[in-house]
Amino acid sequence: MTAPGRAAQPSAAAPIAARGRCALGATLALAALIVLAVAWEWWLAPLRPGGSAFVLKALPLACALPGVRRRSLYTLQWASMLVLLYMAEGIVRGMTDHGMSARLGWIEAALATLFLACALAYVAPFKRASRIARRNAGATR
Repeated sequence: MTAPGRAAQPSAAAPIAARGRCALGATLALAALIVLAVAWEWWLAPLRPGGSAFVLKALPLACALPGVRRRSLYTLQWASMLVLLYMAEGIVRGMTDHGMSARLGWIEAALATLFLACALAYVAPFKRASRIARRNAGATR
């Protein structure tokens, strides 16, 4: 029951249920980005024939995957900032490389964009609810 004159607050479970697809999309996009990074630098179009140590660029993404799978807001937030580096790399390599490497660059940029959109769509309702709760807590003092 709400106090007279006060609007009912949405439950914390509402954003979770409404954004389950966004969390799944973020998880799948991140997993695909990891697979792409490894495949790209090992055998699809490595910088050096036979593979390169640049395959280690997938390691930070792999560190984020368990938290993203658990839908950890903190992990989704820092992974969103991290994935901007991969988006930038994909755009640069898509524009400057040729052949297979350029195509892989554009795929990397697309997967990074998909992850970013899904992660932000999942996190946004929680951030909004937190801001409203802080505003209401400040009004009751």
